Amino acid sequence: MNGDTPWWDRGALARRRPYLAARARIADAARRFFAARGFVEVETPALRRSPGIEPHLRPFRTELAEPFDGRRRTLYLHTSPEYAMKKLLAAGIERPFQLARVFRNGERSALHHPEFTLLEWYRTNEPYGAIMEDCVALLASVSDAPYRRGAAACDPRAPAERLTVAEAFARESIDVLATAGDAARLAEEARRIGVDPGTTGEWEDVVFKIFLERIEPKLGQGRPTLLTEYPASMSALARLKPGDPRVAERFELYVCGVELANGFGELTDADEQLRRFEADRAKRRALYGDAGPPIDAELLAALGRMPPASGVALGFDRLVMLATGAERIEDVLWAPVAGAT
Repeated sequence: MNGDTPWWDRGALARRRPYLAARARIADAARRFFAARGFVEVETPALRRSPGIEPHLRPFRTELAEPFDGRRRTLYLHTSPEYAMKKLLAAGIERPFQLARVFRNGERSALHHPEFTLLEWYRTNEPYGAIMEDCVALLASVSDAPYRRGAAACDPRAPAERLTVAEAFARESIDVLATAGDAARLAEEARRIGVDPGTTGEWEDVVFKIFLERIEPKLGQGRPTLLTEYPASMSALARLKPGDPRVAERFELYVCGVELANGFGELTDADEQLRRFEADRAKRRALYGDAGPPIDAELLAALGRMPPASGVALGFDRLVMLATGAERIEDVLWAPVAGAT
């Protein structure tokens, strides 16, 4: 689509129809995949008092008018169904999955859209390695052909590469964990390999700059990549790795250089989660001048009742893009959100 042709133009829709037919097939295959493994499909509300408080996410804000007493409450469209699904885990649902429409403001590119679909699922009393295995099996289950992005290809049936973040940076001759928290030192390393570290002064931002320019494009080439053991400071909702508190039980799935899924061994310590939430709100206030949405007190209460669990959120639209070779996320959406005119 271009700026002069609306998405509902007959020709524009006809061009997208093969992608949309594939979307339906992939959704059906995903549901069969989870049903065969004993998961139950759930639905949770998009309107929430706290949509997720990651410092760099921008939620959509709205207002709820109560019909009986006239009260008005600020609510947000969720950026992920994670908080609600963890409450379902606390309530005794052992293997939930959901195809959820989610909302993030300020995001629009070939791979980003302000309204998109996450495929999210959890396993109780199982390690996050089981969720990684789900991800790889799902890729092979929903598509027979190689996944493609431009000239890149990825065989979903090839054994997945498993790589820690530290190992990925070591390929660029950087000991990233040795620099943890020291933005100036990591910035020197970035310049040494020809990457502009930026000017924010934040260690995590320099990590991202190096990662996006030198590491991410190489992941998921030929076969899927499971990138594991993220630095602890970049894993606000994940358990720390037993025996090595520098890193967390967090992984991402990459296909053709595209991040497809983000998963955790879930943190269930409410006190530690509150500390991390408060740190995120302080960072957001320092960066953007406000602390953002409130902390979800119900989530903290639910964590105290939640069994050990692992979970993941997978970008369903990106999955369809890679399975079909579509160039832009709008190609695989029936009705994209209107852009600027």
